[in-house]
Amino acid sequence: MTRLIEELRKLPGIGAKSAQRLAFHILRSPAAEAEALADAVRELKSKLRLCSTCNNITDIDPCRYCASPTRSRRIICVVEEPGNIAVVEKTRSYNGLYHVLHGTLSALHGVGPEHLRTESLMDRLEQGEVEEVILATNPTVEGEATAAYLAGLLRAASVRITRIATGVPAGSDIEFADEVTMTRAMEGRREVKY
Repeated sequence: MTRLIEELRKLPGIGAKSAQRLAFHILRSPAAEAEALADAVRELKSKLRLCSTCNNITDIDPCRYCASPTRSRRIICVVEEPGNIAVVEKTRSYNGLYHVLHGTLSALHGVGPEHLRTESLMDRLEQGEVEEVILATNPTVEGEATAAYLAGLLRAASVRITRIATGVPAGSDIEFADEVTMTRAMEGRREVKY
């Protein structure tokens, strides 16, 4: 039991009490459920890997985005985590490629530039097909620091560097927007065409 609790504590967001609750839940579960969980973890580790091109999680290499002949090779959207790709894809307005960093710069958590997957991004840019890189990191302190770092790194690549717009979310009331959100909304304004 102690070993299971210690292993569960290694998961992000799981503290000692949560790990203990999970361990007791697994203990009380039927053997078939515990085996199904163990099998799911084994299968995940044996079948999924990172795309050798963009670092997305995939069961084929290259991933379906990188392998698609219909996606534009001229534009790369850089995201923090693989899950961010699904959010961009939901818009149905982006048809370029992706690059997953697997994190953001964070001095507090000891994450420096060497921890981000930027080498393969630079390799992709050296091939000369890419014209624009969209920095789609979160509008957090870490995301902004990462975007600023990437912008500096990418300047040497002679590509257009853009940043996703941030500001007041659709369907919300500007009365409740904080100062930073409203500032970003004003900075990211665009011309209205009639």
